[in-house]
Amino acid sequence: MEVINAIGRRKSAVARVYVTEGTGKITINKKDITVFFPSAILQYVVKQPLQLLEVAEKYDIKANLDGGGFTGQSQALRLAIARALVKINAEDKKNLKDHGFLTRDSRAVERKKPGQPKARRHFQFSKR
Repeated sequence: MEVINAIGRRKSAVARVYVTEGTGKITINKKDITVFFPSAILQYVVKQPLQLLEVAEKYDIKANLDGGGFTGQSQALRLAIARALVKINAEDKKNLKDHGFLTRDSRAVERKKPGQPKARRHFQFSKR
């Protein structure tokens, strides 16, 4: 099997993933997943598509993460891994889609507007 690559985005985070056959090692920005994401919850989020298809020990994953915070990065990585798994085996698409792993979460921070202190908050109105 050759290298399969995919991309995932969430908020301002971008994850580029390279999947090869291996032993289940996940490397993010040249660091092990336990070093990059010390939180067990974020590690769980990243591994969700692999555990769903029961292929966690079948593939090695190298990822480049850029931008955003740790939550957005973990969710972008989850999307990228799910997309790569679909490229490897198209029959897995329905299962991943039913669990919501192939849906790009398009929510992002709304921009601040002029004449307002925040995106939606207005300055206090004074009638007199």
